[in-house]
Amino acid sequence: MSKLRQRMIEDMQLNGLAPTTQRAYLAAVQMLAQHYRRSPDQLSEPEIRKYFLYLAETKRLAHRTITGYLCAIKFLYQKTLQQSWPVLDLIRAPRSKKLPVILSPQEVWQLLRLIHRPTAQMSLTLMYACRLRASEGTHLRPGDIDSKRMVVGVRNGKGAKDRYVPLPQRLLEPLRAYWREHRSRL
Repeated sequence: MSKLRQRMIEDMQLNGLAPTTQRAYLAAVQMLAQHYRRSPDQLSEPEIRKYFLYLAETKRLAHRTITGYLCAIKFLYQKTLQQSWPVLDLIRAPRSKKLPVILSPQEVWQLLRLIHRPTAQMSLTLMYACRLRASEGTHLRPGDIDSKRMVVGVRNGKGAKDRYVPLPQRLLEPLRAYWREHRSRL
């Protein structure tokens, strides 16, 4: 492992970046080094500019992918190498203008009724009604649901943050019925 790579890993750990983010940043910097067949600390600002033009125009990478590469390379140069290059502030990948497919509430409830496993159905219903991420919904415990205050406590959500989300009133009775029927298996 090169000294630069080791130093970047240590800097990312000191900055509290998640392990998945660290791996993505290292991969992006490695792609840059492979592109030029040189260590990134030997590259110039115009070469970085040309690299991002290559990613956008030749490889036609998606907005989010280019933004991920930009964040990684910016971290390397600004935090690890302590170099400030104006080109890194200039680069912005164009956002895609596609609208997401959004199901109507009736369509969502129809889909949820098609799920036959009670645990999966209740978990997905809770995720939809409380707008939880999949990882948050799958890690919920019975103690996370506070029916007195009508909130759901999300522990260790995105960014390792805790938060409370409102519990819809119409979901309280189905939750209680599920608990009465399935609590011995939890």
